[in-house]
Amino acid sequence: MKLKWTSKPWVKILMHVIFWLVLFSLPSLLRPSRGSNPAPPEHSGFLYSYLVNCTTWIVLFYINAYILIPKYFLQHKYRQYIFLLVPLLMILFIIHTASYLLLVPERSFKISGFVFFYFFPSLLFVISSTAWTMFRDKLSTDRLSKEKETENLKTELAFLRSQVSPHFMFNVLNNMVALARKKSDLLEPSLIKLSSLLRYMLYETDEDKVLLEKEIDYLQSYIDLQQQRFGNKVKVIVCMSDFDASYFIEPMLLIPFVENAFKHGTGLPQPSEINIELKAHDNLLQFVVSNSYQHNSLEIKDKTSGIGLQNVKRRLNLLYPNRHDLQIVDKENRYVV
Repeated sequence: MKLKWTSKPWVKILMHVIFWLVLFSLPSLLRPSRGSNPAPPEHSGFLYSYLVNCTTWIVLFYINAYILIPKYFLQHKYRQYIFLLVPLLMILFIIHTASYLLLVPERSFKISGFVFFYFFPSLLFVISSTAWTMFRDKLSTDRLSKEKETENLKTELAFLRSQVSPHFMFNVLNNMVALARKKSDLLEPSLIKLSSLLRYMLYETDEDKVLLEKEIDYLQSYIDLQQQRFGNKVKVIVCMSDFDASYFIEPMLLIPFVENAFKHGTGLPQPSEINIELKAHDNLLQFVVSNSYQHNSLEIKDKTSGIGLQNVKRRLNLLYPNRHDLQIVDKENRYVV
C-alpha cells in the first residue's frame, strides 16, 4: 500500500529540516566530551558563527537546486550558470566572514584559511544540490512516465473491453434470427434475456470492477439464451455456485471462453457437451470451460473467429501480470480452457 501522506508538502519540509539538523549537529555529536571542563568564553561566538555558516550553505544548496540548475544548467546555459554561481559564493563568503569578525573578535583572522575552509565545503554543497536536483527530476520523469503508461493501459483496456461487446452482440443477434425463423415461442423470453444482457453491458461494464455475482448472472443469461437456441442438441453442465459473494472482477473477462465453447462445440456430427465450472475462494478464481471438438470438422469459421480469445489473453496480461495462469488443452476431441 502506498503511503500517500509522504507526498504532502509539510512532510517534505519536515524531512528537509530533520536532514539539515542531523547533518549540522554531527560535528558536536562526534566531538570528544570535555567532561566537567567549562566551555571557553568564545564558545558561544563560535556557535553563532557556525549557525550563520550553516545557513549560508543551506541557502546555497536551495538556490542552486531550485533556480540555477533548472533555469540555466539544465537548459545548457553553462556560462550564465557560472556567472551567477560565482557571485553567489562570494556574497555568502562575505556574510560568513563578517559574522566571524563580529561574533568571534578574540580570534585572529586569516583570509587564506577562511577561503580554504569555506569554498571547498561550498563546492561540495553545490555538487550535492546538483546531484539531488537531477535525482529528483529523474524520479519525477519516471513517475510521469509511469502515469502515462498507466493511462495508456487504461485506454487499451477500454478499447479491448469495447471489442468484446460488438463481437458478443453479433453472436447473440444471430441466435435471435435463428429463433425468429423457427417462429419459436422462446423468442420473447430470449428477448427479455437479451435486454438484461444489454443493461449489464451498458451500465455495469464502465466500472473498473464489478461484483463477481453480477458477472456470473451475465454468464448464466448468455448460457440460457444458447440453451434456448440449441435445445436438446447440446448438453450443457453448469456449476457456478461455489464462490465468495464479496469478490470483484473485471467485467466481461470470462464471457469469451463461454462464447467460444458454444461457437466451436456445437454443430458436430456426434452429441455435443459443454461443461462450465467456476469456483472462487481464498482470493483465487478457478474457471474451467470444456467443449466437444472435432479437428476434421467441416465448419467454416467467420472472419471474427478468435477475436474473443486473443482479446481476453491480452486483457489478462494487462490486468493480472504474473498473477494468472491460462491453460488451453486440445486433446481427445475435447477443448479445455
